This record gives sequence, C-alpha cells and structure tokens, in this order.
Amino acid sequence: MNELKKDVRYIKNVGPKRADKLMRLNIKSVEDLIFFFPRDYEDRTNINSINEIRNNDIINCIITIKSNPSVVNLRNNLKLLKVLASDGNTDITLVWFNQVYIKNKLIIGEKYFCRGKLSRNKFEVQIQNPEIIPYSDSDFFIPIVPIYPLTSGLSNKEMIIIIKKCLEEYLPLIKNTLPEDLIRKYNLMNKRESIEKIHFPDNIKVLEKARKSLAYEELLILQLALISIRSNQNSNNGIIFNKSKELDLFIDRLPFKLTKSQEVVVREIIEDMSMQKQMNRLVQGDVGSGKTVVSAIAMLNAVLNGYQAAMMAPTEILASQHYETLKSLFDKMNINVSLLTSNINKKTKDEILIDLEQGNIDILVGTHSIIQENVNFNHLGLVITDEQHRFGVSQRMKLAAKGNHPDILVMTATPIPRSLALILYGDLDISTIKELPPGRQKIETFVMNSEKQDIVFDFMLKQLDNGRQAYIVCPTIESKENENLKSVEEIYKIINERFSSKYRCELLHGKLNQKEKDMIMNDFKNGKISILVATTVVEVGVNVANANTMIIYNADRFGLSQLHQLRGRVGRSSHKSYCILLNDNQSKIARERMRVLQSTNDGFVISEKDLFLRGPGEFFGTKQHGVPQLKIANLFRDIEILKIAQKDAIKMIDENKLSLDINYKILKTKIENLIENIDDEIILN
Repeated sequence: MNELKKDVRYIKNVGPKRADKLMRLNIKSVEDLIFFFPRDYEDRTNINSINEIRNNDIINCIITIKSNPSVVNLRNNLKLLKVLASDGNTDITLVWFNQVYIKNKLIIGEKYFCRGKLSRNKFEVQIQNPEIIPYSDSDFFIPIVPIYPLTSGLSNKEMIIIIKKCLEEYLPLIKNTLPEDLIRKYNLMNKRESIEKIHFPDNIKVLEKARKSLAYEELLILQLALISIRSNQNSNNGIIFNKSKELDLFIDRLPFKLTKSQEVVVREIIEDMSMQKQMNRLVQGDVGSGKTVVSAIAMLNAVLNGYQAAMMAPTEILASQHYETLKSLFDKMNINVSLLTSNINKKTKDEILIDLEQGNIDILVGTHSIIQENVNFNHLGLVITDEQHRFGVSQRMKLAAKGNHPDILVMTATPIPRSLALILYGDLDISTIKELPPGRQKIETFVMNSEKQDIVFDFMLKQLDNGRQAYIVCPTIESKENENLKSVEEIYKIINERFSSKYRCELLHGKLNQKEKDMIMNDFKNGKISILVATTVVEVGVNVANANTMIIYNADRFGLSQLHQLRGRVGRSSHKSYCILLNDNQSKIARERMRVLQSTNDGFVISEKDLFLRGPGEFFGTKQHGVPQLKIANLFRDIEILKIAQKDAIKMIDENKLSLDINYKILKTKIENLIENIDDEIILN
C-alpha cells in the first residue's frame, strides 16, 4: 500500500473525530495533509522592546516574571488572573480572563516569549490574554508560526501539532518531482526540504525560498500539461482556409467601420485559418467591444470555403441573441443560420439535425445542446465557444470532435490579466480587442450608502420618465438570517409597490425555469418591462440598448470583474448610462474596490486589480473548472516565475525531454495524471 494514500485518521494525534473535522477541509489522506499549506504566517523573529511599541499594536517580546500571579473574582463568575513582568527596561502587567490554569505555568524569575496587543493607560502598560511560552522550551517556540485554514472545532495549535507529527513520520517518503539539473539551475530546495520549510520555516528568507521552489514546480507542471494538450492539437493537420474577395466585400459593406483592434484581431484569425495547423485562439474584449462581428467574419470565411461553423453559448437567451445578430449580418447572403436549444420542439429539432447532417445548414448556434451525441455535422470547419470561462476545457474539445480537426475560436467578455490567461488558456493563442466602437459613452459610476435608497429611486424614475429602462441586481434570491443582504424578493416587493402603477416591474433569478427566464428577458429586451430586479443571472445576457441604469445592492459582495460585467449591461447605446453601487461595508478592501470602479471603465485595469484583491481562485466569482487550482503559486506575485516555467516547458516539449531523459520520469507521470484529471464541469451560479 502507498503510505502517502493512507487514511488521515491513522496519523498520530488524529483519530476518527479529528479525521471527520479534517474531512471538512478536504483532507482525507496523509498526502492531503502534507500538501495542506498555511494561508499565512506570524513572524515572531522580530523581538520588540515594550517602549518602542505604540498603543494597540501587536508586540513580540521576551519578558521575565516579577511577581506571583494573583486571581481576582469579578462579577458573573468572571475570574481575572494578573502577573507583573518586565522586558528588562519596562514593567508590564499581563492579564487573562477565565484562564486561571495559566497560573501554574508562571514562575518568578523565568523568561517567556510573550505575544499580544499592547495597551497603555495612565496607570500601567498591559497585555490582555497574551500568548505566553517558556523561552527555553524550543519544542513549543516556533519563530515563524504557520496559520492554517481551519474548520469548527479545530484550532491552529492542533493543526500545527498534527502536521508536525505527520511530517516526522511521512516526509521521508516524498520524492523529488523536478530533476536535479533544474533544482541546481535555479538553486531550488529539494521537495522534502521545501515542504518542511513551507510549514515550519526558520526565517522569512527560508520561507520565501521554499515557496518559490514549490511555486516553480507547480507552474511548470501546469504549463507542461497545457502545452502538451496544445502540441497534440497542433500536430493534427488543420484545414487550410483561403481568403476570398467576398470576405473583404462583406467587411466593406458592414453598416459600421471596424475599430483598429477589431481589424488586428480579424487579421490574426484569418492568418491562423490559412495555415495547415489547427487554430486555437482566444479573443478577449471588454463588454460591448464587438467580438460577435469578429466571430461572424471567421464563420463566413469557413462557409465561403465550403465548411460549416458552430457557435456555443452558455445560455439560451445569449444563443438566441447571437442567432438574431448573425441572421441580420448575413441577411443579403445565401447563408443558412439555425438555432438549436433545449426549448425547440422535437419536430423542428429533428429537421435541424437532418439538415445539419446533410450540409444544408451553414452555421449552427446553440447551447450545450450542440455537443449532444445525436448532433452530427456534414463538414464542420470552425467551432466557437462564447463566454469560455463558463465552460470546461473538455466541452470545448467535445464540440471540436464533431469535425475533423476544425479550427477553434474562443470568446470571452471577461478581460483577463496576461498572467491568468497564461494559466487558464495556456493551450490558446490570445487576441485582445481593446477599443469600444465609436459613439459609446463612459458609464458614470456612483457609490452610495443604502440609506440613500430613496434618492437612488428618484434618480431612476427620472430615467424611466425619459423612456429608458433599469436593472436592479441583488446578491441573493431570499433573505438569510444573520446576513445583512438585500434579496431580489425583498427589493422586488419594494419596487413593485412603488413603481408598478406607472411602470412594469419583473423579477428574474436562477430558480425560475428556462421558459420563464427567456420570456422575461425577451419582454425586457422589447421594452415591455421597465425595471428588471434580478440576481447575477443578467451578468451574461442580451443586448438591451435602451437600458441605461444599473443599481447593484451589497456591491461589496461581488468581485471587481463581476461588478464590471454587470455594469456592462448598460452603456450599449448613445444614451448616457449610469451604474449606482450601494455599499455599506466600510472596510479598506471594500472601499478600494468601489474606488477602482469609480475611477475607470477599462476592464483590463479592473481585472488586474481584481486578481490582486481576490486571487485567481475567485476571479470569476466561482471556482474555475477545467483547470486545477493552484495550491502555492500566486499569479499576481509570481508572474516572473510563470514566465520562466512557461519558457522551460516549451523547451522541454521541443526537446522531448519527458520521454527521452530518465531523470524526467516522475515529472512526466505528474503531467500525465494532470492531463487525465482536467475535467469538463460547467460553471453556473
């Protein structure tokens, strides 16, 4: 039996009860525990003198006990333990509430490490409920204390003891993943030492070296896996698409001129399609930047070469919007565009499937329906997925498998920092549309306290009276106890009572069935609904040019990028548009988020800040599927390590190191396991 796979309950100091608690942290085996890294550290190497620490600051000090501890009985069975101590220059009173057992640990004349919040008054200097450890007790004094993610009933002290015992017994079983030449090249720690020091570092310098060693390995493995996937795709013989004059005529006849960014991206796509290797390209552009027309040009290029094109969107309403847009763009051309969603009746669906297989349909737009087994294309040459962050890697591949190595185009309206794009889409080339079409006005963004709700409603009423429409977004469907969150049901009731005599209001959330959602969104799109109260289901939605007001309750509960996406539902015409963020959270990070949104409408600037404030795991509001979560690497901080890892990965693949060099055998196995485990789950709120 592989000892590292052994059930965690058999580790010393664990047992069945603690194992159940560890299970809540997704720790099931010895290996899980070893790789359960601290989320933070408490540096105790910087010892302070009492005189240099300001009031209410945390102090690390070495003190000597000067008096016998005394216990005072206060009201309501409250017991106060006090003792006088000194750091050699200044006396300090240590106070504990209802912790009388500490009395027996305090010995006059003995030295202790002491940590806590220092407070000064006119009578004395004091630390309440300090942590105190005998200074001579090296088994208990840890210079850099690891702080672990915890669960109910499990303290950080317990985690430290459990992990220490685990490492003592099982760390010798850990083998190096990286070959010796890479360890020497970058002066990395070996795997055992880096794991030991990431848990229990001697000092900050050692901690950083351990972290960098593990981060490089983690990023290298991920890049090797993604590049291997891409290499397999590129080794496939792609389709050579020839650019025709008819494509240029179509672009010239568009009712608008392409922006410079759109022209560059179109050129990159057409160039990719003209090559023998399979195209794998991500087009990212801010909300309203014109990605759909770019994809339409690519689809037309495929059709003019005698091939079919497919486009997959995450929701029926978005698929329908793309279908209508493409029908309009190809109105005067002999191109058959069809829509396939679960709402289409069986007779129509059967007709579409027959026409598709016989080659009578040129472009098929749909939801996940188009990757079902009974959907067969005649001559598929191009596949497009929209809002890629809502699909898994394998779903993109399933769509591509409908043809014989068709070109792949991926679109997203979530601007992604370059570092994160290298991770999420390391198997794709990346194009960026940076400009918005002319005529779009900047969305004015305001931050207000929810107490000013009436002022916000009066402002919204003026916009409605001018013929506009409004979105109101809330973080939850129903009110929850102990959470001061506004629910859509609660706000809808208020809005309906206040405005329904003059304007139609509707409620939209994820618990409604698809038919109800589509009906409400279509009525809103067609101007029959003036106020739409919704959850984040509107984040990816239809283009409602007449909507110019977006009000978001509890704005602090959303990530910056998600707020930017929601804001992008307005500002889609020449009408002046507004986004009002209702925020009562006055924490530093909440205020910083609001400030960023007020200061810029640039999605790429916002996404960089979001990555910094929230971290990559929560970048899209939910965990990214299809790509494994990083345990140790930080994409904001480790961009240089990522670049080195990617460069090394490319070189290893080119030189076939993984197959030819025996020293790379363990690394090769890790990559093969990772590729097998890349899943195809879908992300939906």
